Amino acid sequence: MSVTTTEGGNAGQTATPPPATRPSSNMPAKRSELISDQGKTSIADSVVAKIAGLAGREVSGVHDMGTGVTRAFGLVKEKLPIGSNDPSPARGVKVEVGERQAAVDLDIVIEYGAAIVDVAESIRRNVISKVEAMTGLEVTEVNVTVDDVYLGESTDGNEEPRVQ
Repeated sequence: MSVTTTEGGNAGQTATPPPATRPSSNMPAKRSELISDQGKTSIADSVVAKIAGLAGREVSGVHDMGTGVTRAFGLVKEKLPIGSNDPSPARGVKVEVGERQAAVDLDIVIEYGAAIVDVAESIRRNVISKVEAMTGLEVTEVNVTVDDVYLGESTDGNEEPRVQ
């Protein structure tokens, strides 16, 4: 496609517009279209949720994911003899997936001392990068909700008292 420019002394000259760029240079380019002449690729919401959950957990400063209720239910479920002891990769993740775009919501537990704004931005970058690279979907937004702060290992009462 060419464009006829009329600014400056270039009136009537034909120029080729620059290629469309992604908003951030750190973002990978889409590999392929999900809808083509040869067919359509559908990606289940649960797949996108797992990818986003794993990407969110990779970020330093994230202790766990999910609201208090989902984490408590996860603990009960992990104690059952059936299944693995690992939390569900999609715990704390909600997604909306369209034909070409996805939106992601994550509930996290942050480690005490971590800069919440920095951790949230790192989560956004990592989730967008992984979801777009693996699925070809454009991630329109990543909303991060900090549900709790992890204060460290709990004590079991066997410590020496600090004062006498």
